[in-house]
Amino acid sequence: MQSNNKPLEGKIAVVAGATRGAGRAIAIKLGEAGATVYVTGRSVRGNPSPLGRPETIEETAEKVTAAGGTGIHVRVDHTDEAQVKKLFDRIREERNGQLDILVNDVWGGEKYVEWGKGFWEASLDNGLFLQRQAVHSHMITSYYAAPLMVERKQGLIVEITDGVGYHYRGNLYYSMAKIGVSHLAQAMAPELKPYGVTALSVTPGFLRSEEMLDYFGVTEANWRDAAAKEIHFLQSETPFFVGQAIAALASDPDVMQKSGQLLSSWGLSDEYGFSDVDGRQPHWGRYAEEKGL
Repeated sequence: MQSNNKPLEGKIAVVAGATRGAGRAIAIKLGEAGATVYVTGRSVRGNPSPLGRPETIEETAEKVTAAGGTGIHVRVDHTDEAQVKKLFDRIREERNGQLDILVNDVWGGEKYVEWGKGFWEASLDNGLFLQRQAVHSHMITSYYAAPLMVERKQGLIVEITDGVGYHYRGNLYYSMAKIGVSHLAQAMAPELKPYGVTALSVTPGFLRSEEMLDYFGVTEANWRDAAAKEIHFLQSETPFFVGQAIAALASDPDVMQKSGQLLSSWGLSDEYGFSDVDGRQPHWGRYAEEKGL
């Protein structure tokens, strides 16, 4: 039985790419709302992904449980179709086919974007790998998740992207990846609508992720010091801000009305009234417009 404090109690979610950053925070916020969350990624204790970061999916699952949900970690490379199929076969068996929420947050492309180069100057292999890693993985995951939702005639698929709309994002291959998943949501929406399943995309603003904090040489405790290097960082948001956004959408009984839309953490904050963990309500869209970014 659901409660006001735990509106997602009894719901089953998958957060693909939940090792760190937005994915981890989304998983935690879904857990805080009462959901059982399968958290997936490539980094497990003793066997990190090629990114070499310290965060693991076990830690994320533990944080989901500590927040009030049930966290279940499953090592999955979402570019590997067999591994993805095995994940959803497991959910079909363990949860009697119930899947209420899928969040596609797989990325892992940081080392493959060559900023400042024309597409003809950059590595074509890196550019194509980025599409495989950040777009094809979402397509594969949605392919195997959708049937569970279609059979029960309900569900929510969220694509995590960067930016609202179809503007250039500073690098051709990066733009293709982020616009690709935005359109994936828009294109899934009309095909899923007859079955009561919602698909949409959500972008955070300037995300204050673990990797971004490391890049600027700061911690969450002194993050404002990074303004000496990048003044726009003062408008950043923690990953929990977009986590709140996804939890709010998943808890909204009228979320189908948003199917096919390209949404933002700041816009959803305006609508649902949530704040970041520090009490702020950063609004990257308004700031970027004012500054002409």
